[in-house]
Amino acid sequence: MLECMFEVVELGPDADEAALVAHIGELETLKAVAAAAQARATVALVSARAADEVARGVPVGRRGRGLATEVGLARRDSPTRGNQHLGFAKALVQEMPHTLAALEAGVISEWRATLIVRESACLDVEDRRVLDAELCGDVANLEGLGDRRIAAEAKGIAYRLDPQAVVDRAARAARDRTVSVRPAPDTMTYVTALLPVAQGVSVYAALKREADVTCDGRSRGQVMADTLVERVTGQSAEVPTPIAVNLVISDESLLAGDEHPARVAGYGPVPAGVARQLVRGAVDDERSRAMLRRLYKHPVSGALVAMESRARIFPKGLAEFIRLRDDTCRMPYCDAPIRHTDHVAPAAGGGVTSGVNGQGLCAGCNYAKEAGGWKAAAAVDDQGRHSTEFVTPTGARHYCTAPPLPGRRFVEVSEIETHIAIEIVGHAA
Repeated sequence: MLECMFEVVELGPDADEAALVAHIGELETLKAVAAAAQARATVALVSARAADEVARGVPVGRRGRGLATEVGLARRDSPTRGNQHLGFAKALVQEMPHTLAALEAGVISEWRATLIVRESACLDVEDRRVLDAELCGDVANLEGLGDRRIAAEAKGIAYRLDPQAVVDRAARAARDRTVSVRPAPDTMTYVTALLPVAQGVSVYAALKREADVTCDGRSRGQVMADTLVERVTGQSAEVPTPIAVNLVISDESLLAGDEHPARVAGYGPVPAGVARQLVRGAVDDERSRAMLRRLYKHPVSGALVAMESRARIFPKGLAEFIRLRDDTCRMPYCDAPIRHTDHVAPAAGGGVTSGVNGQGLCAGCNYAKEAGGWKAAAAVDDQGRHSTEFVTPTGARHYCTAPPLPGRRFVEVSEIETHIAIEIVGHAA
């Protein structure tokens, strides 16, 4: 175990600067050693699971299903990152011994090892081993190289070994184009587009060109951001109403000036004042409309109160209820948007179609949960909080509780508190 290799000692405030710097370096080496050990353990898990599934006669197409999610959960990471960890470990341990040795020696970090593996992914096994030996065979060559230099060196070797593979990889990458959104500080968002280089450069050039000819007191960055909004939505950037947004806000915050935050679906908490501006903009803009739904939460826990149906498939209203309650995928550490309304206990096994037995999952987590050996159970406690327990094929248990609705928490139970879910819809030009 790592405890046997390193003695982690906390240095007190009286330690001299040289000792502190040396200690920081030692801990960085420990992180690299741990990453290498994780990679080896991950590959051992893959081998053990494969042998078990072969022995049990699991069909080839179903083998290994859900394993990436297990790795992610074990590392307290999302299933997507778990899949990345899994692929990285297999390539590193099985095909790139010199890169693995450099990581175990602490010469490179896990991220720099990941860059090398990533840039070699398009090569066949033999060429990947050549790249591995050439770049990491002598660890002295890696000293002082930053992320960009490491990636550039690996990419250069890959292109020299198999130019066509690199070109083909670039062509296939266009299929991965996508747009994502994530929260930023101060009620801002990062909207990120992954585009082929020609399209990405063209988009940026068009925004930059608009900024070059606009002189109205806004900064260049403000003009570019406003132009992006206007050309995508067809509305002025000054109009606060988006094309569509689900906003959950307490009646007190909306109508009585309370300052407890609201929640925007897919984003997270927003100040009450900002939420009221969104609603006000929808009301004032004749092109927009706002639909209100009353929700009810437990006055102590803040949990959304359940509802039930006898339908085999979740009705639209119940599915919307579950999405509002769960906000994002319920698999622990996964913050992905909800794509599937899932029966925690499978309907085929008698699981009922209800708020208690329902949960929101992203597509990947739902498919992983359906793999052999997984179990899940849901419950609601005496404060109305909905929780799900996931048990992996190895018996590891992970728990997730639905987030409370925004608004006040009351110490004494009096009555169910009213919340309002507002879907604001604007019309594109």
